[in-house]
Amino acid sequence: MQFLSDSHGCDGWKGEMAGRIRAFDWSNTALGALQHWPASLCSTVQLMLASPLPMVMLWGHAGHMIYNDAYSRFAGGRHPYLLGVPVELGWPEVAEFNRHVVNTCLGGGTLEFRNKDLVLLRDGVPEQVWLDLYYSPVANDDGVPAGVMAMVVETTELVLSERLRQSAEDAYRADNERVRLALNAGALLGSFVWDVKNNVLSADERFARTFSYPADQALDSLPQAVAESRIHPDDLAWVSERVRHSVETGEPYNAEYRVQRPDGSYLWVLASGGCEFDEQGQALRFPGVLIDIHERKIAEESLLKFTRNLEQRVADEVGARLAAEEQLRQAQKLESIGGLTGGVAHDFNNLLQVIAGNLHLLARHEPDNANVQRRVSASLAAVERGAKLSSQLLAFARRQPLSPAVCDPQQIFEGVGELLQRALGETIQIDVQLPQEPWHINVDRNQLENAILNLAINARDAMNGEGTIVLSAQNTTLDQPFCTGKGIVPGEFVRVSVSDNGVGIAPHMLEQVFEPFFTTKADGQGTGLGLSMVFGFVKQSGGHVEIDSQVGKGTRVQLYFPRSLRPVRDQSRSIGQPQSGGHETILVVEDNEAVRASAVELLREEGYQVLTAGNGDVAMKMLLEGTAVDLIFTDVVMPGLIKSSDLAAWAKVQTPAVAVLFTSGHTRDIISRNHQLSPDTHLLGKPYSPETLLQRIREVLSA
Repeated sequence: MQFLSDSHGCDGWKGEMAGRIRAFDWSNTALGALQHWPASLCSTVQLMLASPLPMVMLWGHAGHMIYNDAYSRFAGGRHPYLLGVPVELGWPEVAEFNRHVVNTCLGGGTLEFRNKDLVLLRDGVPEQVWLDLYYSPVANDDGVPAGVMAMVVETTELVLSERLRQSAEDAYRADNERVRLALNAGALLGSFVWDVKNNVLSADERFARTFSYPADQALDSLPQAVAESRIHPDDLAWVSERVRHSVETGEPYNAEYRVQRPDGSYLWVLASGGCEFDEQGQALRFPGVLIDIHERKIAEESLLKFTRNLEQRVADEVGARLAAEEQLRQAQKLESIGGLTGGVAHDFNNLLQVIAGNLHLLARHEPDNANVQRRVSASLAAVERGAKLSSQLLAFARRQPLSPAVCDPQQIFEGVGELLQRALGETIQIDVQLPQEPWHINVDRNQLENAILNLAINARDAMNGEGTIVLSAQNTTLDQPFCTGKGIVPGEFVRVSVSDNGVGIAPHMLEQVFEPFFTTKADGQGTGLGLSMVFGFVKQSGGHVEIDSQVGKGTRVQLYFPRSLRPVRDQSRSIGQPQSGGHETILVVEDNEAVRASAVELLREEGYQVLTAGNGDVAMKMLLEGTAVDLIFTDVVMPGLIKSSDLAAWAKVQTPAVAVLFTSGHTRDIISRNHQLSPDTHLLGKPYSPETLLQRIREVLSA
């Protein structure tokens, strides 16, 4: 075999890649040191480097890559790291495809692919691409295939353009067919006769219905003013001119115009007829027919718009795709933020639970120490404020399961008042307006407070941080005309309103304000999700949202919630009342040792038999080995293979069923569906007090 030295085997190589190939240490690859490369390989590399097409050579069974400048641009961020790398390592996402290529060509075969559909990672993101690929074997000096020469031409843009073109052609053919059918349809809407000499209009019932004449109107003497009032104002002068021209010249009368329907929309019609004359040439009568051409006109407009704006339509398609990708990125970013926020809230609630549990135990152990009791009370108040903050974080992240309950709007306004004042600042005044006896509503209180907070922050921004926000609730009865098309039924509702006197919103934007990612704020000052979250929550609660605004005068957002006739549950009956314990056996499943220890100590003090498990795996092993328990008190989010939902599923099928009480600061939808808890799922949010824990345990055991 003949070898070429570096002095004359590589001197003819030119370009950036020629320098990189010379500088690369090939001694650890199947090719060996550069000065020992066979002449056939050197010649092939020189030919490849001179080519303007993207080319790459895969040498040996491993397919070590040598490529030209054009291929380096195709490789993108993988260049220059691909040089000398086995092809399966350089392109791992298509490793199986490339292994087939190498094996085929080293066996003497060739391969060709046109518009090959592959998914490649570009900047770490999977992207669908189309390529023209040509593979042929490269022989060594002995004539034996030792490598593969590949030409790679990306055709992604061409394929996508062809698809858009085909889609446009299909739409064009469909529009043409619509026009043809519309022109052939000719649906008759009635006939009429105008007695020109006596100026009397008569017609059939269909004509009268088209122009919305009263049902009891005599058809032989129809007031012409009624028909004229139904013609579109922009078309009336044209119609009158065509009638006058036909009467004066005797030419056929044909006029296309719009007639207003009872619902306010307009119908395209064709009036066709002609004037008849007496023997003296005087206009005598004017018969005609009315034809429905609405579909034809719509089709013509669609076709005209299509033929004039084909390129614009393609550009719109591309723009829509880019906009959708941007919205997806925004949604993924917010989803990541939401997951992070929920996880932080979960850990924060665990810390609060450890603090609260030990504080309560301290208070129990020192009942006569006034100093201890005072300091414990102050600390517990701080824990409650921290828990409220955590709840707001979860509401923002949309990770808090909806738990609707009957509420009094007055209690909600009192609860949200402090939060609003702290969030809005001292320069904003809040005017609260409530009826004497507001009706009850069945909503998730936390979510409603979050919705009011979102609206109030929008109002503050609209007033540049100064002014008065009116927060009101009103009992109201909605009738059928108001409810039509709004997805609600007539009846009694409570209307919660947030109003401001800020800059207002332009009319053309009002229809978009509830769309995700739409915002009137400057870039970086809002996600555009606030009103979308309000809209979704209200709709999920069986209600309706309306917004009205005037530029320069302010905005009012109104939330309508169906009235609930059920009473508000008395939350104060058990406060301060010690819960009697029991002798049942409780299995406490909690991975946080401090949280587990405080709960176990409390339950044992109340007389319960308590077993413990550090995670779901240990708990399930105990249960399957025959450990008998009356209730499983388990954290929702824990490490291990067995989840809390698996423990609940096991408990549900036992005879009799074993009671389960979940506890968590963040459920991550493990025990809920779309953040909605089922009625038979019992959840105790962290942090909780001893009284609340004992009460819920008795409730669940009784249930």
